[in-house]
Amino acid sequence: MRDNYYQPGEAIKIREYSKIVLKQFVPSEVCLKCQGCCRFKEADSVWSPCLLDEEALDLIDKEGIPAVALSINRRLQLVPNPKGEGFLCPFLKIENTKCQIYTRRPFECQLYPFLLNLRNKKVLLTVDLNCPYVKDKLNTPEFKEYTDYLAAYLNSPAQLTILKDNPQILQAYEGALDVIELEWENGTK
Repeated sequence: MRDNYYQPGEAIKIREYSKIVLKQFVPSEVCLKCQGCCRFKEADSVWSPCLLDEEALDLIDKEGIPAVALSINRRLQLVPNPKGEGFLCPFLKIENTKCQIYTRRPFECQLYPFLLNLRNKKVLLTVDLNCPYVKDKLNTPEFKEYTDYLAAYLNSPAQLTILKDNPQILQAYEGALDVIELEWENGTK
């Protein structure tokens, strides 16, 4: 039986990216215990999820979120943490640290702790070293295999078109480790 994850070499229809589900690098039980994701120091953090155009429309349509919950650059508006300092993703259930829209979570959320970083007109796949699981697995065959999987996905023609159509998801993350340069300009590095 075929799983629902993207398989390298699989054709992607350009407007079906909201149905793509990426394999996850960090096991969910590890991720839920950490409690580092989905929490932010500032309300306008560059680390808050930024949505693809279709994802923004999907959340407004299917989740009923008001359009004002998104910034002009399609970034989720964070909410104050009711348990203390900082801010939270509006879809994080603080009681159980689970995402209310996990099965339809945005592409950036699926990708994390990996990030799309824009630096010197180059698009890089980077990884957030604040993730303890990444620190433990950084120089392992498992990490290499997963980054190869992501490279195949992100360098597919349809995905490159999606990224070019949604430049808002390319950020300048500080402190992230470079993994690979994507084939960005005219299909080449």
